[in-house]
Amino acid sequence: MTELQWDRLLGIRTIGRDDSHSDQYRYPYEPTPYSVLERLAEADYIGKKNVLLDYGCGKGRVSFFLSYQCRCKSVGIEYDDRIYAAAVKNKENAVFGNKVEFVHTKAEAFEIKEADRIFFFNPFSVEILKSVMGRIRESWYENQRRILLFFYYIQDDYMAYLMTLDEVTFLDEIDCRDLFEGANPRERIMVFELG
Repeated sequence: MTELQWDRLLGIRTIGRDDSHSDQYRYPYEPTPYSVLERLAEADYIGKKNVLLDYGCGKGRVSFFLSYQCRCKSVGIEYDDRIYAAAVKNKENAVFGNKVEFVHTKAEAFEIKEADRIFFFNPFSVEILKSVMGRIRESWYENQRRILLFFYYIQDDYMAYLMTLDEVTFLDEIDCRDLFEGANPRERIMVFELG
């Protein structure tokens, strides 16, 4: 299916990039391609008992799609007022919108309670990632559970930082290069495990 067909099926509007509030720490809104999300869903790491957290959720595409495909509960974190409002509006008509919630806050301020699957598509700088990972690790120490971290189109500085964390281990690479022209080596989802 095309991007537009998926949006229509899910009852949402998520197409298009938005650079209006990006800066050196928080990056533009750009939806994760549905073909990549299909590949993640097919990897069978997310199921109906999982709670997915999507940092920099934008208009909610990851949350709606994975709740639909994997039947998981999903929480999207978004700091941009206007884009957050678009996610909330999408929830009104979305298929499986009842399994999705959105929180309007900065990523580093969000307190993680039950999430055990966490998705990143380069939403922010490595400096913010360090704060976020501190929150994730705190949550794990308070409630030890298997937490999987999914990094799509991972930046080199993210990768270098993750390799320094004792609690985090590399688990898998979901190759997505065949989905796009050019065989870009960054077209992959890196899967890490916490614990």
